[in-house]
Amino acid sequence: MEKRRIIVDYKNITSEQLSLITDRYPEGFAPEDMISFKNSKGETVRAVPLETSDTKYLFKVSIEMERRMEAFMDEDDDSDTPADDATPDEDVAEDLDE
Repeated sequence: MEKRRIIVDYKNITSEQLSLITDRYPEGFAPEDMISFKNSKGETVRAVPLETSDTKYLFKVSIEMERRMEAFMDEDDDSDTPADDATPDEDVAEDLDE
């Protein structure tokens, strides 16, 4: 069975797709992660490939998509981190004062 091929623009990305891509690229994209191709209008498009068991995705890369990924990751981090973890330990604070 051939995999579906889907090109996703950041404007249309679902939270499930955003989760897939942030899991695959937790530190963001490096230039070597991206591919370039010409669209039907002859414009060069940069995209990041991601493959699941049944689908091959190309996520179009833009500054806005990177911002949405960062915001998504920040929300995820905030929900996992207790509020009191943001306060340094007393021992660490003392070491910084020395």
